Amino acid sequence: MGSRKRNRAEAIREERKSLYMAKLNNCPTSPRKMRLIADMIRGLEVEKASAVLQFSKQEASTKLEKLLRSAIANYEVKTGENWENAGLFIKEIKVDSARMLKRIQPAPQGRAHRIRKRSNHVTLILDTIQENTEE
Repeated sequence: MGSRKRNRAEAIREERKSLYMAKLNNCPTSPRKMRLIADMIRGLEVEKASAVLQFSKQEASTKLEKLLRSAIANYEVKTGENWENAGLFIKEIKVDSARMLKRIQPAPQGRAHRIRKRSNHVTLILDTIQENTEE
């Protein structure tokens, strides 16, 4: 590995130490449905986002709530502090499409329709309000 590549890799590693994130891969929900829920909580404080997800009717909200709890646990492990007085908010949430299962649905007169069962990847990044204002 060259010196520039090594220096860049070390810089990325240092940045990741202060990044509190959680990923959900291959979630069997269509990305469009997941983005509707993700847009509701983007930029909210953790307590408000948790309340929104808890009382939402969509199935995707339960999966995002579990992901949010995982990101909070990652914050507690990395910093050793309690999340309740840290002032956490959702800095970034991304929903990307994942693998697509292709199935066949029988149709009249010997034909077939293709069914695409979509899934997605969700990345959730938390940040503290104090760090954000210092910059």
